[in-house]
Amino acid sequence: MNPLRTQRLGWSICICCLLVLLGACSSATIASAGSNTSSRVGTTLFTFHGTSGNDNMYAVAWSPDGKRLAYGGANALVYVWNKMTKKLDFVFQGHLGEIWSIAWSPDGRRLASASWDHTVRVWDTTTGQQLLTYSGHTDLVFAVAWSPDGTRIASAGSDDTVQVWNAATGHHLLTYPGHRNTVLAVTWSPDGKRIASASFDRTVQVWDATNGNHILTYRGHTKRVWAVAWSPDGTRLASGSEDDTVQVWNGTTGGTFSTFRGHSIGVLSVAWSPDGRRIAFGSIDTTVQVWNVSTARPMLIYRGHTDIVLALAWSPDSTEIASASVDMRVWQAS
Repeated sequence: MNPLRTQRLGWSICICCLLVLLGACSSATIASAGSNTSSRVGTTLFTFHGTSGNDNMYAVAWSPDGKRLAYGGANALVYVWNKMTKKLDFVFQGHLGEIWSIAWSPDGRRLASASWDHTVRVWDTTTGQQLLTYSGHTDLVFAVAWSPDGTRIASAGSDDTVQVWNAATGHHLLTYPGHRNTVLAVTWSPDGKRIASASFDRTVQVWDATNGNHILTYRGHTKRVWAVAWSPDGTRLASGSEDDTVQVWNGTTGGTFSTFRGHSIGVLSVAWSPDGRRIAFGSIDTTVQVWNVSTARPMLIYRGHTDIVLALAWSPDSTEIASASVDMRVWQAS
């Protein structure tokens, strides 16, 4: 039985309860990163909280121009913060459940948000209006990603599917049914031809974004996979798992390049820097680590959070990272 079925979870459930149900937490003490991460410590630039009593942050995304930051979480609101004015441009209201994923359109004019209310909503980031609601999923929606050309959106969730649909009309285009458990992450290749999806079935699957045909299955992880990110050049993928590792592997053959073992307990979020040189990953141990891809060595650790880190986003210039936890923080990564 899928542990994330809606009838078993009320909208007020906290993330700790979710992790217990999933088996991601154990009786082991949550510890700091291992001794191999004696690297620089990241400096907090901004800290954000929501505007209601239940404000845990689960999702964060930079706008393509780096001038705005969108974030959301337990209170079902989506915030758009302007870095230039240091004020909120919009607070989007409409979802009936927690926000788990947020994605900007490539031109920065629209924002998609995925929710536990079984929907994905698309918002106009100029006017603040809701443009459409996609209701193709039959259960919680955990992931959303925009195609590089801005014409399609991929979304995924605990109905075990990834669905691709028209970003302008909401018209369903295809469903990828290859996973056998909840799909928590989805990402487009930079050329828009392939989609990678990470699942609690312990696999990452790569498939054709046009016809849904399966291309390869990566089976390097021994526990559930929470996150996947494509390298900017489209040759490699990085995936994070409850097995405490981030693995970097070939997006064509599935061969493993390297395995990072910096965290003491489950990796929940992964983000590749836009310059392609670094990977950031967040963990149940409350830290974020930044590693050099070429040397497979730690460069930076951020200890500003007091709870698990569920989402990460690099600024477009690769100098800052936004991370979502109980709060949302922006910190220096260069």
